[in-house]
Amino acid sequence: MILIIEIINLSIINVLDKINITNSKMYLEKRKTKHGLKYYLAHSFREGGKVKKTRVYLGTKLKKKVLRQRMERAKELLLQQVNSFKIIRSPINYKFTKRELELIKSLKARAKFKVFHLSELDWKAFTEIFAYHTNAIEGSTVTQREVVDILGKNKWPFHKPKEEVSETYGVARAVSYIRKTKTHLSLKLMRELHKVVFENSKGFAGKFREKGVEVGIRDGTGNIIHLGAPASRVKSLLIELTNWYNKNRYRLPPIVLAAVVHNQFEYIHPFEDGNGRVGRLLLNNILLKHRLPPVNISFSNRRKYYDTLRKFQKTGDIRPTIELILKEYKALRKKLKK
Repeated sequence: MILIIEIINLSIINVLDKINITNSKMYLEKRKTKHGLKYYLAHSFREGGKVKKTRVYLGTKLKKKVLRQRMERAKELLLQQVNSFKIIRSPINYKFTKRELELIKSLKARAKFKVFHLSELDWKAFTEIFAYHTNAIEGSTVTQREVVDILGKNKWPFHKPKEEVSETYGVARAVSYIRKTKTHLSLKLMRELHKVVFENSKGFAGKFREKGVEVGIRDGTGNIIHLGAPASRVKSLLIELTNWYNKNRYRLPPIVLAAVVHNQFEYIHPFEDGNGRVGRLLLNNILLKHRLPPVNISFSNRRKYYDTLRKFQKTGDIRPTIELILKEYKALRKKLKK
């Protein structure tokens, strides 16, 4: 689920009403419309010599108590968005020390990780497993049994939304795509994977966010956990990420490379929607290019998954993500009876 955040120049805004709140730079905007009074929590700031504003829509015709509750929840979001404008945290610039790399190796050893390769039957099973879990994390109601029927028998559950059925096929096609492509990481690959998954369900399939379209992420309980990078910086940050990968692809362990790329991609959040699924496909694409098996992030571990993303975005710590990947590898090996 996404939250649209507006980023605009103050010079073009006609503020109908402003009420100062605790933070001197934050204020409540009220706008009269034919549908009633709309409320926004706004924050003005300077960037590059210009005054800009970011704001969160709170709702229409709100009672004071509800308005105050929503304002409190929106404060953190606005501060996060402003900080992303002023200083884009770049965990990919983090230098791994020899001691940390040894720690990562020890994690692999403790997890009794070993490389295992998939037969065609294994790939069929993995595709079904991955398609179910990666879509379920994002709110799809298609069950695992229905995924098997859709992909194996072309049998549609007609009581489920067509978009969800389409995205089941889309994820399966994307898994096939990363098995065949020779590309490790590129902006073209990101757009292509998004297009493959969402070409029949989203009008913006294969297109990065346009200028002015800013997004936030809610977890399964409705809490907003992250705001993406400003749309104006999406391409430059993705280029930086790609350059980092190419610079380190022979220096760092493959699981570290895959985890950093996945997490930084989610941090940037380049698409209006569908970033989680593309990010997990990129994770697997890099693992495959380094001759490691693919991994599935299970729906049951979604909260742990979100926690690892939050930790990375706040501190640059990649170890929680690596620990989750190794845990999921063990679970997948059991499912495939390796």
